[in-house]
Amino acid sequence: MVTAASALFAAPASAADAISDGQWYLKFLDVAAAHRVSQGEGVKVGLIDTGVDPSHPDLKGSVVAGGDFRSGMSGDGLTDGHGHGTAMASLIVGHGQIKGIAPKATVVSLKTSDKLGSSATAIGVAVRWAVDHDIKVISISGGHETDDLVLQQAISRAIAKDVVVVASVGNNANDSRVVYPAAYPGVVAVSGLDKTGKFWTGSVSGEAVQLAAPAERISAADLSGRRSVGDGTSNSAALVAGMVALIRSKYPDMRASEVIRRLTSTATDKGGAGRDAQYGFGVPNLVAALTAPVASSEPGGTVSTPAPVSTSRLAAPGAEFPVGIAVTIGVGCLVLVGLGAVLLWVFARRRRSS
Repeated sequence: MVTAASALFAAPASAADAISDGQWYLKFLDVAAAHRVSQGEGVKVGLIDTGVDPSHPDLKGSVVAGGDFRSGMSGDGLTDGHGHGTAMASLIVGHGQIKGIAPKATVVSLKTSDKLGSSATAIGVAVRWAVDHDIKVISISGGHETDDLVLQQAISRAIAKDVVVVASVGNNANDSRVVYPAAYPGVVAVSGLDKTGKFWTGSVSGEAVQLAAPAERISAADLSGRRSVGDGTSNSAALVAGMVALIRSKYPDMRASEVIRRLTSTATDKGGAGRDAQYGFGVPNLVAALTAPVASSEPGGTVSTPAPVSTSRLAAPGAEFPVGIAVTIGVGCLVLVGLGAVLLWVFARRRRSS
């Protein structure tokens, strides 16, 4: 089992510039250009993790209470005895030395784990709470190798309610395959990239992978106002959750399925051609995902004029076509049959008269 509190972050960096170096993801993802389009205004991201310290200088004003969903607990989610949740929050909404992907979004802290681990059922309960409170983006940087009915049902309900759920696939030091909830259909399962943009060897791979994002040597907020640098697909999932927040802010009426499609269809293909088990559909092209034309079927999209339907060929067997066309074809056939009968009658009379 791997939990949302997996040890992915190292001790505070010793070199003064390590924190800046650890934000290589900003240039890699062209975040500055993306921020000229959207910064996540008005979007709430439900962060399911170890809780968040909202007093961290990089997070002040960007984190609100959600709840503590550990068995027997009833807190507000605004304490973090591990540091993992605080780190993930900074990658989403950081606006200080650590700069997040969606600095004007809001993280809602949903605590499901601590230093000792987490429960898959608790994650499911937190997902259900987020859906009930109209949170449209959920970030889960962790998971479990075994399925859980409560979690499975909660994820299915979230997807049905137009929520984008982003989850990390796991780190191969702990896991042999994509963990739950990333393994569930409809979840945006995120694998990891190293600093060169290649598949990070510490990441799990599998058929469920949809996108790959930076995982290696990422700097983030830590406890007691500090910052640290570390590895893990937890980072990858938090970064993609921030991307989703940017898109949902830019297009507030856009369906979750279209948000995901924009990220996957504009991604830069890596590895084998098409979707593969390491990169999924590829590395997100955030600017392209934000600026791609809106499909005409989407709310706010322009209505396109359909192309003329060719009348030179009939529909394939079994295809539906309008009743009016069917009647016209039927009448035409009767006319041809009738004309043929008349011609045969005339031909027969001429033969008899000759």
